[in-house]
Amino acid sequence: MQGNREPRPEEQSYGSARPPGPLYQQNKGANRNGQHAENAKSTNATLTIDLQTFKKPGEKTYTQRSRLYVGNLPMGVTEQEVEKLFSKYGKPAEIFINKERGFGFVRLETRTLAEIAKAELDDTNFKGRQLRVRFATQGAALTVKNLPQFISNELLEEAFSIFGQVERAIVIVDDRGRPTGKGIVEFTSKAPARKALDRCAEGAFLLTASPRPITVEPMEQFDEDEGLPEKIINKNQQFHKEREQPPRFAQPGSFEYDFALRWKALLDMEKQQQSQVDRNIREAREKLEAEMTGAQHEHQVMLMRQDLLRRQEELRRMEEKQEMQKRKQAEMRQEEERRRNEEMARRQQEGFQGFPENRQQEMRMHMGGPGMGLNRSSMGGNPLNAGPQNMPADSKPLMHNSFPMEGAGNSAMMGAMPGAMPGFPRAPPGPTDFKRPRF
Repeated sequence: MQGNREPRPEEQSYGSARPPGPLYQQNKGANRNGQHAENAKSTNATLTIDLQTFKKPGEKTYTQRSRLYVGNLPMGVTEQEVEKLFSKYGKPAEIFINKERGFGFVRLETRTLAEIAKAELDDTNFKGRQLRVRFATQGAALTVKNLPQFISNELLEEAFSIFGQVERAIVIVDDRGRPTGKGIVEFTSKAPARKALDRCAEGAFLLTASPRPITVEPMEQFDEDEGLPEKIINKNQQFHKEREQPPRFAQPGSFEYDFALRWKALLDMEKQQQSQVDRNIREAREKLEAEMTGAQHEHQVMLMRQDLLRRQEELRRMEEKQEMQKRKQAEMRQEEERRRNEEMARRQQEGFQGFPENRQQEMRMHMGGPGMGLNRSSMGGNPLNAGPQNMPADSKPLMHNSFPMEGAGNSAMMGAMPGAMPGFPRAPPGPTDFKRPRF
């Protein structure tokens, strides 16, 4: 039977050692063959890893999730030696060594390579020291709560990218793939994480149309893989006192049993109160969601009413603007017509005013002909030909001022002039004498 099975030599030799990995199997085979540790290390150094096979499509490289903490380093170790130790897992992007306290940090290319390095190098001997390799604490990781139902990883990353570069954004789901209302956001540094914490605490950060703000808290990080091994627990005086008794069930009626029951009663009360609090919170949440739905409907109706009023106001303004434009156009046409009429009247007035002057010029030309020559020898002067060119410079150009041509006096004067033509009465002007000037 299985209970009578004798332990195998390998189990007697290695006991409860960690599961054999590639390096562990190589070292174990070397020790069985009696080879030295140096040969085992040289054999380990010859092992290689195809780095491309451990990189997922679209995976971001050299993130905070691939950063390892290396503790219990020997004093005086250099960065070159640590880089050589991790060279099998690719070229590290970050190597920090605290030589005084004997620890450091190494950032590898991917999370998978970091997991392999952690599994193979943890609890291995390096220059006489047992290394302790763990994943480094992420100081730039946040926990997001109260997420709406239709939030994806991509939308969560896009929303928090306004605070800085995001390395990873995950919406936590249950075993059936249903969202739990919680998520994780990891930034590349602490500054954008702090900015996101402050902004979300001061304001209300909404991710969807629902007025349901999210809450952001620093992520509590737990080690659920390694836990607390016996070898690293602090074995102080309290440790030895607690370990005096092995695991057991308390006997009824004993001192331990009485206080154990009191502890159980306290835990049950805490559980009941927590259940009551959860129930009250759930009812308050449902009530708030119902009120929010009704308020959203009323708000949408109000927005539609406001939009309708705004459109009516815009239509009224457009009509007023069109009416004003029509009025301005009508006024401009009236003003243009008035100016045209004034221009025509002015031109007609100028034409009537120019008619007497044209008539006088015709009379002067008629009197200055060959039959109208004046003989001024009888007056003691030289004979002159009649015409405007022989008139004195200071004489007025209008003939009716010097020689009146109308009435009886006109005939008498003309008769008194030697060699002048007899006078005749002037007939009133006829229709042919008033001609419209041409423009």
